Amino acid sequence: MGRGFIATVFCLLMLSGKAFAGWYQVENYEGSIGPNPVHVSLQRYASFGSGISVKGSYFYDAKQSPIAIYGKAEGSKLTLCEIADDQEFQRVLVMGSKTPVDTTGCPFSIEISESGAAGSWSKGVDKFPVTLRKVASLDNTGDLKIDGTVEIPFWAETTRDRFAGIYTKSDAGICMTKMLVINKKKKTAVQEIGFDDEDCNAGMSTTPIYMNVQKWVEAGKDIISVEFGGGKFAGANDYVLNPKTGKYHLKK
Repeated sequence: MGRGFIATVFCLLMLSGKAFAGWYQVENYEGSIGPNPVHVSLQRYASFGSGISVKGSYFYDAKQSPIAIYGKAEGSKLTLCEIADDQEFQRVLVMGSKTPVDTTGCPFSIEISESGAAGSWSKGVDKFPVTLRKVASLDNTGDLKIDGTVEIPFWAETTRDRFAGIYTKSDAGICMTKMLVINKKKKTAVQEIGFDDEDCNAGMSTTPIYMNVQKWVEAGKDIISVEFGGGKFAGANDYVLNPKTGKYHLKK
C-alpha cells in the first residue's frame, strides 16, 4: 500500500471527525478453531451505511499471519467474514461501503459471553467448533478502561514479520506504548520499538485500530508506518528494515 494512499485515507478519517474521538472498544481472545490454537481481536463500533459493526484481526498460532475480519453483531451473536484479497480489503475496510454488506455464508458464527465466545467456523465442507476465552480489553469511549495486557495484532505484515501494538493507560490517556516485531517463523518478538510520545497519540489515528500500523514498499524495501493521532498534529513514524541487522530503524 503506497504512502500517498495511506495519507488519503487518513485525511478522509480526519474529515469524518471520528478518528480522534474515543471510540475504540476492543476485546482480545485466545482459544481454538477446531484443533488449531488461535488469537482473536475484535473491535465493535456503531455501524455506518454498510451495517458492519465489528472489525477484527486473528491469526493461527502456527502461521502467525493476521487475517482481517469484519461482520455484524446482533446482540451477543456475531457473524464474521474473512477478507479474501487486497481488492476486498480496500473496498470493505479502507474505503467502506454505503450500502448494506451481506454476511450470509461468512465462516464465523459465534456467541459472545462475559468470559469468552463459542460457535463455529465453516467454509465449504469444512466445519470446526470455535472456543475462545477473553484475555484482555480496551475501551476509550467513556471512562478509559484497560483490562489485561492489550496486544493488538495489526493487519500489516511482511513475508517475515507481523506487528503487534502494546496499548496501555497513562495520565495522558490510552495509546500504544510500544510495537512488537514478531518473526513468524520463530513465533516470537525479535524487536521492540518504543515511542517518545508524552501526549499518548501513538496508534490512535485510524478508525479500525488494526490499521494504525501500515506497510508499504519503497525502492524495493519494506516500510512500516506507525500512525499517530492528535488532530492537526497527527503524523506517522516510518521504519525501514535494515537487511544487515534484521532490525527496523526510523526512516530519515
